[in-house]
Amino acid sequence: MARVAGVSVLEFRDALLETYAVNERMNQMILERLDTRAWRAKPPGKNVRTIAAIFAHMHNARRKWLRLSAPHLRLPVELDHRRCTQREVRKALVESAKRCAEMLAEALDGAGEGPQEFKFLRDGWARVWPGGGAMFTYMVVHDAHHRGQVCMLAHQLGYPLKKGYEIWAWEKIWKECGLRGPR
Repeated sequence: MARVAGVSVLEFRDALLETYAVNERMNQMILERLDTRAWRAKPPGKNVRTIAAIFAHMHNARRKWLRLSAPHLRLPVELDHRRCTQREVRKALVESAKRCAEMLAEALDGAGEGPQEFKFLRDGWARVWPGGGAMFTYMVVHDAHHRGQVCMLAHQLGYPLKKGYEIWAWEKIWKECGLRGPR
């Protein structure tokens, strides 16, 4: 098996999948710590999504990636941003993260063994990115971007996250996920 800087391709693959699990745990931590009054509170400004709409978008974007890039995987239920509850979103994000992890695993399988057959279609009309690396990066950055929006919006609305700093305790989160953590 190929090794780069002492790390096998399989170890790298597993580290990416663990990182995606930690990424989802961070989403869940924000939902757990979010004051329920902030969920549908009207944000300042025009055409700004509520926190409920941001989380629904995160889940629904995952559905689109799955539908376009891994149509053989079962799609989780779609969320309506006008009606979804925090509880429904928590459950839906867990499910969509599980399916996305399956998709990532398929994309990353065989990494380093020649050209990949797997293509990640971010949009129906847009880019086709080969392999799992770019896909993994896009998916994690997408979630991180929206987590930042939610944290800032909750603060602006007067409902800062309870113990929001805990999302930065990566070693602890890794352990909570039952993972070994960064090597």
